[in-house]
Amino acid sequence: MDEAEAEVDADADAKLRPSGPELAKDPSPLFRRRDFTLFWAAGAIDGLGTCASSLFLPLILLGAGYPAGLAGLVASVALVSGLVVSPVAGVYADRWPRKPMMYVAALVAAGAMGSVFVSVALGHVILVHVLVAAVVEQAASATYGAAASGTIRRLVPPEGYARAIGYLQARDQAVQIVGPTLGGVLYQLARWVPLLADAVSFLLVAVLSKAIRADLTPAGADPHASFIRGLAEGLRFVWAESFLRFVVVWTAGINALLGALYFHAVFASHDQGASPSSIGLILTLAGVGGLLGALAAPWFVRRVPAVRIVTGASWAMVPTAAGLAFASRTWVYGLLLGGVSLIVPSVVVVLQTRAMLVTPDRLLARMGTVLGTAGQGIAVLAPVTAGVLVAAYGGRTVALGCAGAFAGLALYSTVRAGVLAGEAP
Repeated sequence: MDEAEAEVDADADAKLRPSGPELAKDPSPLFRRRDFTLFWAAGAIDGLGTCASSLFLPLILLGAGYPAGLAGLVASVALVSGLVVSPVAGVYADRWPRKPMMYVAALVAAGAMGSVFVSVALGHVILVHVLVAAVVEQAASATYGAAASGTIRRLVPPEGYARAIGYLQARDQAVQIVGPTLGGVLYQLARWVPLLADAVSFLLVAVLSKAIRADLTPAGADPHASFIRGLAEGLRFVWAESFLRFVVVWTAGINALLGALYFHAVFASHDQGASPSSIGLILTLAGVGGLLGALAAPWFVRRVPAVRIVTGASWAMVPTAAGLAFASRTWVYGLLLGGVSLIVPSVVVVLQTRAMLVTPDRLLARMGTVLGTAGQGIAVLAPVTAGVLVAAYGGRTVALGCAGAFAGLALYSTVRAGVLAGEAP
């Protein structure tokens, strides 16, 4: 990008950045902002609907007589399709009006899950149909996420970014706690009820997204630019920005290690004879820790320098992972994982807030999808990796290995702490 083009982009970005008198001088709480409340509620409804159906879709296939391997394959292919579509959707979300992308994607997902609901209710479950519908639903969700990645910047002033991100994290953590239980209750009513709930939730998401009044159109976008050039531009921007390179490495590392620890705890507890309810307690305590951490993160971030948050949290995870190597009770696993989940949200708030501040509006979606794909792509391998390693070397060795990897990540964070020195207030 040449200097003249950069000046044009900066000027367009400044015009649309929510830093004018209307937002900057408005001290009202975030939930008194109509558009932010709509956006927050849409995400909560989406998450609950997805939890209600995705966890039980494999059970529906098993109930229809399909083998476990095929049921698992459907879930895996759907997840991978979302990861593949996400960067592609990010390119178009930086070119086209983002609000129509959000509600159209939600309507497409509603149609996909609605078709599965009808087939299950009629007793005609066809594997290919379920696979295609799951892939479409994941692709639509990835498109919605890409378009939504630049939304916060238009709904709250810069000084409210940390609080907004904290509220979104708290919402997602609460959904992860409540969603599986809600899905189980709905599944007990009838196999098709969770699917109906998911389809209806997508319809509500479409309505709420369309009701947002703020202009979400990306600044300085060229809707006719080359797709390959646009994708490459997003990758180059993330790679050229030293802070964003740090975020990619830290996020990918932490997602992989946390995923390995969670599944290590599940597998190790199962080997020790823990009941399913006891294993569920582990995930519940971890979810509660994440919820409390997300609620406290904005307060914490305002009072502690970003460098100390990132490096301190990274080092604090080392003894926690090591402690899992010597745990023998499920509640101990839960408390240790809950402690890790309590720490992580403050780091996420710091990194996501700064990422929004250093990224032009015309690149927000691509930046978000690149970071998200890097983190989620590695996390997808965590379950199978943890299972293989626990079976081959035992739970203690895996936990100690994770502790060593956390130490390496913490050392990297300490060495690269300078990239956080320019944090914005």
